[in-house]
Amino acid sequence: MNYIGSKLKLLPFLQQSIESTLKKHNAKPLQDSIFCDLFAGSGAVGKAFKPKVKQVISNDKEYYSFVLNQNYIANHTPIIRADELIETLNNTPLKKGKIFTHYALGGGSGRQYFSDENAMKIDSIRQKITQWHNENFITQNEFYFLLTSLLESSDSVANTACVYGAFLKRLKKSATKELVLSPATFKLTQNSHQVFNENANDLITTISGDILYLDPPYNAREYGANYHLLNTIALYDDFTPRGKTGLRAYEKSAWCKKGDVENALESLLQKAQFQWIFLSYNDEGLLDLERIENLMRKYGQYACAKQEYQRFKADSNRPQKQSKTTEYLHILHKK
Repeated sequence: MNYIGSKLKLLPFLQQSIESTLKKHNAKPLQDSIFCDLFAGSGAVGKAFKPKVKQVISNDKEYYSFVLNQNYIANHTPIIRADELIETLNNTPLKKGKIFTHYALGGGSGRQYFSDENAMKIDSIRQKITQWHNENFITQNEFYFLLTSLLESSDSVANTACVYGAFLKRLKKSATKELVLSPATFKLTQNSHQVFNENANDLITTISGDILYLDPPYNAREYGANYHLLNTIALYDDFTPRGKTGLRAYEKSAWCKKGDVENALESLLQKAQFQWIFLSYNDEGLLDLERIENLMRKYGQYACAKQEYQRFKADSNRPQKQSKTTEYLHILHKK
């Protein structure tokens, strides 16, 4: 999935930095530790640490992210009927539903996030998943597995440049391909894990653990707007799409507001019941390096690691030649 802020390419840097820091300070072994990914997004970091730790706590306020992480993090035992369920859904007769009506040209909305056929296939699969869920034909684990499979398969044929802030006027090559539901396989573990769908600054007051990983939004870009269509497919609720792009209402984040982000970070650091806190933040963020360091030093011992990397292709207003950015991993050993 094309995802702004995804840490997939930075995983080697993050894992090495976190693990070497813990080893250097003779911290609790990873296999005995509770690891919290408080702004989970697509779940890349939580997935990487899932087989290494005692438990992962995953959270994100966006519902599509909650669905992804219910599958990739909370699901930890095999889905026995996976192939059978996927095959049945791939052969479900096409239906004209919410996605066709509001997000394909054939529905008359003027929006073209999907081809007509793929929009109908999304509708038919999503309606069948709802039917199975309501009839208790599938378990909760199967529900999130199938819904994640649909979200990722839909994203692969979406007619957008990258995010869902706008659609393309003409169908690009990948958007003309037939949507084929592919299984969203996850890592099996002996231990169970927890997944939440809450505001991070609220949840932090009710959880505790050993390692807290923070990857909040860096700038004014709202994930609720840029990934609204994934929320719509995941929720499949009744609402009136707004404007040319068909947005749904979304809660704006304090982390995306220059006047609020510093207070949001300090509140989180103050309330966190974790010994180790690792904050990912790049050099284009609303908070500068010095301010983050000063905040963290108020609550314990501070260190920092950094890694230069290729910017997400739709993720900057900088000149094209400036194609790289620097990721900082701010490290707090809390008092």
